Amino acid sequence: MALRFRKSIKLAPGLRMNLSGSGVSWSLGPRGASIGIGKRGTYLNTGIPGTGFFAREKLSGGASSSTRSFPNSTPSATTAVTLTVSIDEDGVLTFKDTQGNLVPEWQIDAAKKQQGDKIKALIQDTCDKLNEQVEALGKIHEFTSPPKPHSFEPKPFTEPIPIQPTLKVAGFFCRWFKSCVAKVEAANKRAKDQYTAALQAWNQKKAAHEAANETEKSFLDRLNAGDVETVEQYFGAVLQDIAWPKETLVTFEIPKQGVLVVDVDLPEIEDIPNKTASVPQRGYKLSVKEMGPTQVQKLYMRHVHAIGFRIAGEAFAASPNIEQVVLSTYSQRPDKATGQIGDEYLYSVKITRDEWHSINFENLEQLDVVEALTRFELRRDMTKTGVFKPIQPFDIGDTA
Repeated sequence: MALRFRKSIKLAPGLRMNLSGSGVSWSLGPRGASIGIGKRGTYLNTGIPGTGFFAREKLSGGASSSTRSFPNSTPSATTAVTLTVSIDEDGVLTFKDTQGNLVPEWQIDAAKKQQGDKIKALIQDTCDKLNEQVEALGKIHEFTSPPKPHSFEPKPFTEPIPIQPTLKVAGFFCRWFKSCVAKVEAANKRAKDQYTAALQAWNQKKAAHEAANETEKSFLDRLNAGDVETVEQYFGAVLQDIAWPKETLVTFEIPKQGVLVVDVDLPEIEDIPNKTASVPQRGYKLSVKEMGPTQVQKLYMRHVHAIGFRIAGEAFAASPNIEQVVLSTYSQRPDKATGQIGDEYLYSVKITRDEWHSINFENLEQLDVVEALTRFELRRDMTKTGVFKPIQPFDIGDTA
């Protein structure tokens, strides 16, 4: 069974995950990809089958550029038709009307003639995003924070101070009339009261800003000093701020000063995407093929090592006081003897801060994340193709 620690957090998939400078990403949302062609314009509704990615983008203007008159029951009659073009999980395009009904072939032919380039662009874009998502699973580690102390830089208070008003002076003739003098005095009083209120509000905002700076400085001082509660709080917040592709459960604790022990309940291999896509040179179709078992195993192998690398790296980045990370990962597998589902540890690794500094964080995209963990004290029984056998993880008592 998995270890039970004092801190446990569930890392849910983020609404969007960016995994490269070019913007590899996916989101939770409606399925499928489509182009809406109607009298208000042409809209690209991007969706990757099986992933939930969804975005809407206007491709063209009003009726003149996005609709077309089609022959109706008689040659002289015309009808403005709105179609939706969708791509299913097998890469086949389906054309439907606004009621969700399949449309006749002549309307499909007309749509391809009118919006052929946009439909093909939709197919290519869906293909690229589907393949990028699969590749991105093994690249989570590329965005690991480097280990360095947190420096405090106070945020400046930029709101300008209220300007003291220039008071009015009663003119020569005004002084002869009490009502006129009273008006000037009343106006001056209002200006001074407004200035006093504005200055009071400004001082309150400035005080709150300075207090926030002081709170942040105090927090970072405790973090750099290795205060256990602060480190656990910050480390958990960092992990939750990362948009993970699959729900992942992390339990951790600091059993003694400078040591962080982490258990990671990994996604299951059955949850890994197993399809790749290509666009044939001819026709309007996305060719979707299932990956072979070995391909899926290798992708899963990279994915689970990338998760462990990222979590270990964020631990060392959380506080310079963390000198050792002991990280173990497990998944739920059926027992061959009983068929009961239980936890099986896939790998367990002990890393010291000095060892971690050997990683070149400026070149993580060139790092073989599976091989990288062999630099440290590692327990792992795995074939070259990513088939894991259960191991006995390091215990809390094994820490330095």
